[in-house]
Amino acid sequence: MTKQIIIVTGASSGFGALTARQLALAGHTVFAGMRATTGRNAPQVEAVATYAAEHGVDLRAVELDVQSDASVEAGIAQIIADCGRLDVVIQNAGHMSFGPAEAFTPEQFADLYDINVLSTQRVNRAALPQLRKQGKGLVLWVSSSSARGGTPPYLSPYFAAKAAMDSLAVSYAGELARWGVETSIIVPGAFTSGTNHFTHSGKPADEVRAAEYAEGPGADIPDTAMKGLAGLEPADADAADVARAIVTVVDTAHGKRPFRVHIDPSQDGAEIVNAMSDRVRAEMFRRIGLEDLLNARVN
Repeated sequence: MTKQIIIVTGASSGFGALTARQLALAGHTVFAGMRATTGRNAPQVEAVATYAAEHGVDLRAVELDVQSDASVEAGIAQIIADCGRLDVVIQNAGHMSFGPAEAFTPEQFADLYDINVLSTQRVNRAALPQLRKQGKGLVLWVSSSSARGGTPPYLSPYFAAKAAMDSLAVSYAGELARWGVETSIIVPGAFTSGTNHFTHSGKPADEVRAAEYAEGPGADIPDTAMKGLAGLEPADADAADVARAIVTVVDTAHGKRPFRVHIDPSQDGAEIVNAMSDRVRAEMFRRIGLEDLLNARVN
């Protein structure tokens, strides 16, 4: 295993925190990106330092507010200055909202899109020049089965944003291939426990319209949807499986990493739809004479 320099965005909690710790345990130098490192996330920064000391690993917190160009650019620049390179970018930062689509304002949709999609563009623009210069690297995207699976209602802002993020990841894959930069897309299912994803989800700003839905013919939908999701999830479902899958991908030899990996205990169907979509993409590349873009160049 080759030690790699890794940035994990949104690493103050959830999949991000689990992944940063697992990668550090695997022997890598890992930067846990988070915002407000001297403010509300100061306890998480301390937890990172404590974990690193207790386990003898190279895990460091770095200020990285994915909604700020300046913060992202400064955070990535700091990593490169400290380590001389950057090998792996893990696009994990994201946020969820729950409620009827109509009750969310356009501004709320835009904010969710900013966190889940535009954030990845900020990070890529800051980090990719270094990866391309090296002629080698990995961009690993934490997508969601909600992008293509059998999705329940009342999660539309998040689902729409994740679908856009997944589409962006697919486009970037072909454009980076000849630079020697690989793409892997991790697709977690709906883990209703083990992260703060559902606990910290946002709610509609238009309370009047939300109340109309809550008192209307679909009043039972929220409880039914959440109970149904929880019921689909096996008792032994472990959110840390996502982190372990990411470690496996990172530790796979350059040029051999999988394009897409699903970790979906509930089996919502995303794996079936993605298999078809990815096959159609590969066939199109072959038909237009760009088959080499299906795999990153090994320099």
